[in-house]
Amino acid sequence: MFEQMAEGEVKNLTLIIKSDVQGSQEALVHALTKLSNDEVRVQVVHGAVGGISESDVNLAAASGAVIIGFNTRADLGARKLAETLGIDIRYYNIIYDAVDEIRAAMTGMLTPEKREQVIGTVEIRQVFRISRVGSVAGCMVQEGVVKRNASVRLLRDNVVIWTGQLESLKRFKDDAREVKSGFECGLQLHNYDDIKEGDQLEVFEVQEVARTAL
Repeated sequence: MFEQMAEGEVKNLTLIIKSDVQGSQEALVHALTKLSNDEVRVQVVHGAVGGISESDVNLAAASGAVIIGFNTRADLGARKLAETLGIDIRYYNIIYDAVDEIRAAMTGMLTPEKREQVIGTVEIRQVFRISRVGSVAGCMVQEGVVKRNASVRLLRDNVVIWTGQLESLKRFKDDAREVKSGFECGLQLHNYDDIKEGDQLEVFEVQEVARTAL
């Protein structure tokens, strides 16, 4: 999302950066602002640790900024507000990926990419520790759908804890291919047991889409 300027003047690429830890946030700010050149200036109007909130989305709307989330996610209210206001939120877990995409946007050399599409969110409401089985989560699908073959990301206080696949998905005692919003389900994460009541799962699929300039 470039600020519209007269021909020959410097364009601004305005960013808001939210990260899981202070070190990553500072490293991103440093790396991205260094990309500024004679034609495009990268400007970070806000950088902080934690999940992406509605106040971040409102600031992005006021400043014409793109929101960068590094190992952190927007909560439900922020996602809905961003959709309403047309705010672009980009998620990363590798600093070089963020730097490369911003550089590509600045130079107009965007190529097709694989992008995650969130298809559902799940809240863990109960955790059962079963001998020889591991941790089984009793869940409520809050939004969208959870699919057996989709990828999942474990969030705790809107910070990414783990990313992987489901080991199982059940509706009552029966295996299920998918469970939709408003229904309960039981599930296990593949080779991961550190789950707690109140954790959330972000369910996503990877699709190939054409890149567009920020």
